[in-house]
Amino acid sequence: MKQLFLLLLFVFASSAVMAQTSQLKQIIDERADDIEQEVIEWRRHFHEHPELSNREFETAEYIADYLTGLGLEVETGVAKTGVVALLEGGQPGPVIGLRADMDALPVTERTDVPFASTATGIYQGKEVGVMHACGHDTHMAILMGVAKILTDMKDELSGTVKFIFQPAEEGAPEGEEGGAELMVKEGVLENPDVDVIFGLHISDYVPVGTIRYRPEGIMASVNSFSLDIKGKQAHGSAPWNGIDPIVTAAQIINNAQTIVSRSMELTNQAAVVTFGVIEGGVRNNIIPESVSMQGTIRALDEDMRQLIFERLETIVQNTAASNGAEATLTINKGYPITYNDPELTARMAPTLVEVAGENNAIIMNAITGAEDFSFFQEEVPGLYFFVGGKAPGREAAGHHTPDFYIDESGMKLGVRAMSNLVVDYMRGAGM
Repeated sequence: MKQLFLLLLFVFASSAVMAQTSQLKQIIDERADDIEQEVIEWRRHFHEHPELSNREFETAEYIADYLTGLGLEVETGVAKTGVVALLEGGQPGPVIGLRADMDALPVTERTDVPFASTATGIYQGKEVGVMHACGHDTHMAILMGVAKILTDMKDELSGTVKFIFQPAEEGAPEGEEGGAELMVKEGVLENPDVDVIFGLHISDYVPVGTIRYRPEGIMASVNSFSLDIKGKQAHGSAPWNGIDPIVTAAQIINNAQTIVSRSMELTNQAAVVTFGVIEGGVRNNIIPESVSMQGTIRALDEDMRQLIFERLETIVQNTAASNGAEATLTINKGYPITYNDPELTARMAPTLVEVAGENNAIIMNAITGAEDFSFFQEEVPGLYFFVGGKAPGREAAGHHTPDFYIDESGMKLGVRAMSNLVVDYMRGAGM
């Protein structure tokens, strides 16, 4: 009899929790509808006033003023220009981190939207156009919307939400620290200690109204590299009197293509070695003394990543030596693999399916883009996913391009997804 009573009590309590959760989800949907236009206006403000990495001063002030107006505990100047706000629910529970990135790119906008950026900034010593060409403007606006919704229902929340507005996702300026790595270093996941963290990225390749996610590696690690080749200058008519760094550079570029095609087990994971910069010489008939190159390395497996480092160093040194040249390869630290905790992903996948619809939340293949959200995931379980921003009938221009375009109707799904992830996790979904 006692066991039956306890079972009935458990069923009753579970039913009550489910009913209350369902009510909260309905409120989220209604509030997301109510504030959609406001979210769009925030996005347009950020888009029209973009700022480069570690220079997001006005962006941070705008966000901090809004969060302070919600009555949240707000901290500014985190990792240089970051903003962190704390929302304590009405009942105790887990601490959930929600992250949005803030920085724009050195890209001159070419779209015809009325809120197009005409801003300029200084990048690597040069004046450049500045544009939100990767959707970070939408990420900030979405998280501000989530903050509004969750604050309005804070008495019903069982736990704490830490809103993390992160600068310099695209990489800090040369000689500076920044981004998620610096935020972690400064303790953003502490006081109170974050239990899990969620993040999203809008995509102009993913149709509006859909979500893409996957367990384990969803985005690649990234490392930039620089390569300096020193030869011996000579007249172009007498190459035997010099050591040609241009020929050496060409051979290194060609030889390096065998790293992925012949040394990587591509049935396991993808990998990329790309040369993006080559500079050398000033005149058609002078063999220069030196050539410099830059490139990027991407991998979805840590062992493959390390093997690329080793193979590239071997190819560089041996190819240079075969030509009598000297070469110095520098591989920068970069970002880790963006790795979705499998247990957390399995637990929260039903939430993504529920908010997007069964046919609209799809497990995707990993991509070789990179994200410094990965630094948060190295510290606590994290889930990172993509929200559709591709307008129907419009060809995707691609991220980091002057024609990058997002259909703003896709942002409401991001607001609903992040808000529901918080509510469901706090109420023990999937446990």
